Amino acid sequence: MLNKKPPFSGLLFCVFCAILLSFGCANRQLPQGGPRDHDPPKLLKATPENMTRHFSAKTIKLDFDEYFRMTNTYSEVTMSPTPAKLPEYKIKDKSLIINLKDTLEKNTTYVINFGKAIGDVNESNVLKNFTYVFSTGEHIDSLSVSGTVFNTSTGLKEKDATVMLFTLKQDSLLFGKKKPSIYATTDSAGNFSLNNLHPDDYRIYALKEQAPDKIYNKDDELIAFSKKIIHLERDSANIELKLFKQAPAKFRVERRSDADSRMVMTFNRRPDNPSLKILYPADFDKYKIANFTPTHDTVSLFMRNLAFDSLSVAILDKNKPIDTVYFRKRLKETYSRTIYFSYNITNDNHLKPGTDLIIKSNYPIENFDSNLFSLKEDSAEASNYTIQKDTTDLRNLVLKYRWKQNDNYTLTIENSAVTDIYGEKNKRPPVKKFTIDKQENYSLLTLAVTVSDTGKSYIVELYNENKQLLRSDAIHKTASLVYKNYLTGKYNVKVIYDANNNGRWDSGNVKLKQQPENIWIDETPITLRANWEQVTPITVPREPTTP
Repeated sequence: MLNKKPPFSGLLFCVFCAILLSFGCANRQLPQGGPRDHDPPKLLKATPENMTRHFSAKTIKLDFDEYFRMTNTYSEVTMSPTPAKLPEYKIKDKSLIINLKDTLEKNTTYVINFGKAIGDVNESNVLKNFTYVFSTGEHIDSLSVSGTVFNTSTGLKEKDATVMLFTLKQDSLLFGKKKPSIYATTDSAGNFSLNNLHPDDYRIYALKEQAPDKIYNKDDELIAFSKKIIHLERDSANIELKLFKQAPAKFRVERRSDADSRMVMTFNRRPDNPSLKILYPADFDKYKIANFTPTHDTVSLFMRNLAFDSLSVAILDKNKPIDTVYFRKRLKETYSRTIYFSYNITNDNHLKPGTDLIIKSNYPIENFDSNLFSLKEDSAEASNYTIQKDTTDLRNLVLKYRWKQNDNYTLTIENSAVTDIYGEKNKRPPVKKFTIDKQENYSLLTLAVTVSDTGKSYIVELYNENKQLLRSDAIHKTASLVYKNYLTGKYNVKVIYDANNNGRWDSGNVKLKQQPENIWIDETPITLRANWEQVTPITVPREPTTP
């Protein structure tokens, strides 16, 4: 007798295959996400309603269209007027519950400003400048203050700056000590609007900071203010605030290091005419070598005599002491030094035409043997070149030669060619290959500068497209400034209105209500073409009046 298969086995097999097939298909393609969400949470409903009059509730409920989170709640969220007991903020599902803990004043408009506290969960899109407004009386304050915030140094409008408003009574008590209760954040165009204000006298500030505490308390923060008191009786618009970095009130050494017998100090502000003096050990001042950077904010100190266990260094400005720094070391401490060299040559090994070759050591040079230097021009030994010390920086040697445009040069510095102030000699012969850059890569630029007020002083600055300052010229009248051998590329001009005629830009001071010196930036870039002589007119407008 033949064995018969159960009638349902074929059906089971088909079902089993279908299940496997369905799993295989499901695993073959990952679920695709939708477009990225760029929208912050949106308020759907407020209970009581926003702008409610005769407000008497103890709890406020705000319903949003998505799940959200709150960050920096007690630094971002403010309530004005500020109650003695701060409200409590709780998130429940897609709602924010605000429990008012204090008795509200009668016939008063209250504004709860959430700043940048509310954002969605996934993409952190922030609901900026969201406010909830209510009044315990019949009237809701409706005055506003609006304007734009600029950056003084760039001339650009500044986004995400905090604009703060203090009443005159609050100004001296709160500014720089506590966060404001009235503030707004500038939008992407640098604009701001402070709304639902009551009539009063105010002072206005803008602040750009790293930490979100809304308190001006650090030297590296950007600040702006207006000298004018805002007598708010009707809407005030078109206010311009210019951010600047205030020079620290007290000079100090911000960073310091001591390695390989080189002491480096960086200052928190730039002295006018800095110098150093060794106070201790006595009679050690004659051993110092101090190299200040062109900006005067950093100095490298070398001592020819290291027979000390502590060093007292006075920092002077215009020969007046402004700070004292101490360095300590073991009296018989030894150092491992290696002399190396750098050059004024571009990354692609080009030397600018018409310039000398600068050989820069990492330590001050005591002496050198020119016989241990060799310069090849193509394959032939070059002669008639000279090497001498740089009198302005003892770390530099200057090699002078009549360079030829299309030749290849090789500089070799043999062992013991250079001896530093500690008696160390260079150990291995470095070889530097370079060519003279083509003259056609450079241009001659003339700026024909016209000033509107010849009774004032100006500083004309030229920047490359990397925003590096290339040259600065002080002028007092219409002038022609000539820039020889400048690489092809794009350049920008910045003009400082030098109010005190000291040849540099001076910052402002909030406490003294001094605005920084004004800056005008030519928005039209200058494009230099290869091997080209160009005259560019620059018309400096009249100095704006800073409020």
